[in-house]
Amino acid sequence: MGTVTVLLFASLAERAGTRRLEVPVSGGERVRDVRDRVVARYPQLAPAVPTLMYALDEVYAREDAPVAAGSTLALIPPVSGG
Repeated sequence: MGTVTVLLFASLAERAGTRRLEVPVSGGERVRDVRDRVVARYPQLAPAVPTLMYALDEVYAREDAPVAAGSTLALIPPVSGG
């Protein structure tokens, strides 16, 4: 067992009150498993889940991508602006 560093951006960081978390992982976990663990800790993030994008070790990833201990997972909400 190890940990994954989870980075929260924009509105997610504001809602959670932090930009960085350490989340425990074990073998065979996927991006969605880590995301769900973060949402369980910060339920105020749940409304953003359907629109999130993910980056695993600085490469965009799908929610079914495998996650290894020591990785960095970024949760990225949609960005708008002008």
